[in-house]
Amino acid sequence: MDFGLSEEQQLIQDTARQFAADCFAPNAEKWDAESHFPEVELRAAAALGFAGIYIGEDVGGSGLTRLDAALIFEELAAGCPSTAAYISIHNMASWMIDRFGSDEQRRRWLPNLTTMAHFASYCLTEPGAGSDAAALRTRAVRDGDHYVLNGSKAFISGGGRSDIYVVMARTGDDGARGISTFVIEAGTPGLSFGAQEKKLGWKSQPTAAVNFDNCRIPAQNRIGAEGDGFKIAMMGLDGGRLNIGACSLGGARRCLDEAKWYIRDRKQFGKPLSAFQALQFKIADMATELEAARLLLHKAASKLDAKSPDATMYCAMAKRLATDTGFTVVNEALQLHGGYGYLKDYPIERFLRDVRVHQILEGTNEIMRVIVARKLLEEGQ
Repeated sequence: MDFGLSEEQQLIQDTARQFAADCFAPNAEKWDAESHFPEVELRAAAALGFAGIYIGEDVGGSGLTRLDAALIFEELAAGCPSTAAYISIHNMASWMIDRFGSDEQRRRWLPNLTTMAHFASYCLTEPGAGSDAAALRTRAVRDGDHYVLNGSKAFISGGGRSDIYVVMARTGDDGARGISTFVIEAGTPGLSFGAQEKKLGWKSQPTAAVNFDNCRIPAQNRIGAEGDGFKIAMMGLDGGRLNIGACSLGGARRCLDEAKWYIRDRKQFGKPLSAFQALQFKIADMATELEAARLLLHKAASKLDAKSPDATMYCAMAKRLATDTGFTVVNEALQLHGGYGYLKDYPIERFLRDVRVHQILEGTNEIMRVIVARKLLEEGQ
């Protein structure tokens, strides 16, 4: 059991940290205020290999591990959680094509995705199918060498801007086994989008409903076999949950640093806030909880890399703990700033708005508990 990073992992972490400090952190406030999708900076991240972290090298990916990805996303989120989270979603959608697509499909779509010449979206959630994802109603009907899709997806990151939409749609009976996965390209007739959502946070990435009205696509755009779509979607989410947990850790770590700097400088009752033992204890607890969440997340990433049979449970555990802990630490950092933490003059309120949604997406934290409990209570466990 080695808790240290390899020389290569240290280099990966340092590269991501420096990039986030130079490129994301100075611009995040502006992106948030203007709801700006930073395409230039995203492509700069892609040039470092961050758009295809665990994609095969033969199609332009970096061929790294899930643990490497966790290191990267924590560092990127310290600069801007919203933008880092979009990169996570892009990686998740791209990985589904890489892992389950044919060689022709991989070579058709992935070279442009790994450079972010094209952007990708993951389309599972529907207005009537959130936590109960297997109840989705978007339908794909086979018509000769094509499928015709009808339905709608909700809360889609990149909606209206992405070039590639990885869509889960029903091709068979009700339930998980009746779902298949498709790639739909922007500009396909019948593909349209709702208005951009007005959100609490995550303002540096577009979010909109994705609609299909007799949207006709070639059968060769199906990823994997008919009926495999739910399995593909869930396997994608294992990694997505680790990434979003890492984003929470990065955002929280940045806010912990901001709080440390603030209480050293701020004076009340004739001495720095850092001299008060109650606040020292609070800082100590924040750092301890973050480290505990990080260790579980890295263990889950290692299990996913090893294809361990309990990897999904550990990914759910890690996502729940990291996102809950991350939000709590950010909230405590805001409290330590007092009234100043509530002002946009300081970055804490933006981090609070951005990390809050991590407890909801990629499966709510309540659903994470369901996944863990089901695994623990399986016969023979």
